[in-house]
Amino acid sequence: MVDAATGAARQVTSGNWNDSDPEWSPDGTRIAFVSDRTSGETDWEGRHSDVWVVSAAGGESVRVSDHEEADIDPAWSPDGRTLAFFGSLAEGDHPKVYLAPSAGGAPSRLASPRVDHLANHLSWEASGRGLTFEAGARGERHLFRLDLASQEVTPVTRGPRHVSQVDVSEKAGRMVYRVNDSNHPDDLYVADLAGGNERRLTRFNTALLEDLQLPAAERVAFKGADGWDMEGYLLKPAGFEAGRKHPMVMSVHGGPNGMHGYGWQFDAQCLAGRGYAVFMPNPRGSSGYGEAFQRAVAGEWGGKAYVDIMNGVEAVLAANPWIDRERLGVLGQSYGGFMTNWIVGHTSLFKAAITIAGISNLVSVQGERDAAYNHRRDFGGELFANPEPYWETSPLKYAPRVKTPVLVLHGEADNRVPLAQGEEWFRALKHHGVPAEMVVFPRASHAFRTAGEPKQVVEVVNWQLWWLDRFLAPPKPES
Repeated sequence: MVDAATGAARQVTSGNWNDSDPEWSPDGTRIAFVSDRTSGETDWEGRHSDVWVVSAAGGESVRVSDHEEADIDPAWSPDGRTLAFFGSLAEGDHPKVYLAPSAGGAPSRLASPRVDHLANHLSWEASGRGLTFEAGARGERHLFRLDLASQEVTPVTRGPRHVSQVDVSEKAGRMVYRVNDSNHPDDLYVADLAGGNERRLTRFNTALLEDLQLPAAERVAFKGADGWDMEGYLLKPAGFEAGRKHPMVMSVHGGPNGMHGYGWQFDAQCLAGRGYAVFMPNPRGSSGYGEAFQRAVAGEWGGKAYVDIMNGVEAVLAANPWIDRERLGVLGQSYGGFMTNWIVGHTSLFKAAITIAGISNLVSVQGERDAAYNHRRDFGGELFANPEPYWETSPLKYAPRVKTPVLVLHGEADNRVPLAQGEEWFRALKHHGVPAEMVVFPRASHAFRTAGEPKQVVEVVNWQLWWLDRFLAPPKPES
């Protein structure tokens, strides 16, 4: 704690663990925080965190939450008697909202069984009658309200867009938040606490947008494996003409619990601006469709999730005859990079591929990455107990089948999917005579594609355009 007047600092908690996410009690006398104080040295993941409370003056911390898996994101009730937090009962569960006495010593209780979102930014209403959180749902992202009496969950904001970083002033009866959609970068909006009387506050990119053609995302419905209902999103190319053929690039999101939708994606717009249609599927494993849909990716990274994706491609091609089937590309980052690697080992439909920070060998990556040996929930146990699925699901095994030219982009300082994964994949491709290039970005972490150094973010886009133009450009007319 730092004294604002004098700058004097003192340590409030201590011990051989990490304490994070501090939240002041309403009266300023206590601090809630998150800490994993149960893990042994073999647990590198911090999966067993709890919510704790300590006096602002220091002293002994009191454990408030009571779940085996992670409890996170504490929020004080207005009267300071209760803490709300997200908690999981079993590994892989979506965190649910729980309530517990801030003094500790009593079991927590589930606030509502109807929260089936991957949510964050939990907050109390000033009345104490409800909680709010932010979450993605079916391609959109909004603020939701949980009524504690009825246990019902309802959206506060609405529309085909992404709402985030909501900040509430109960005194003013207003809230301010960021909004973007598929063809508008973020601006600030203000509304009343029920989401009404919304007004836009900023117009940062108006002049720029007036000179650009930015297509809006169109929802595409299709059937995945097992006849499951799926959806994805399609950007038409700038300068679209229904009477001529256009190339298409499929972009696979990371996660696998990411989500494509109506949010702003500048790199997708760059591809559209170059003349490419962009298809963005949400296969099983995606967030925004409930816990059962998200966890259905277990054991199916290269199985039914692949079928979902390819069914989406065929559905888009069937519904849009202006897309040139002979000029298709595929790209993705992280899990999307893994899936790109998997796809080119199982089909030659795509004429160019770009894998960004993607896993190629699920065996070797287990001991290389920061989240070591933590893929057990997706592959029927950890590597040492059940090694076969790890190799069977590794794109590297299928490298001899690859015919598609592949560009490998990887960050030098990637701890989540280390550089060795890109190197293994690149060397295997070259070994089997596949046209391939590899670009290593110095100092770049796992998120360098969109959150890295600005000049490298631009460079990533330029490399993508160079590779796609090289293999998907229309044939030159005969002279």
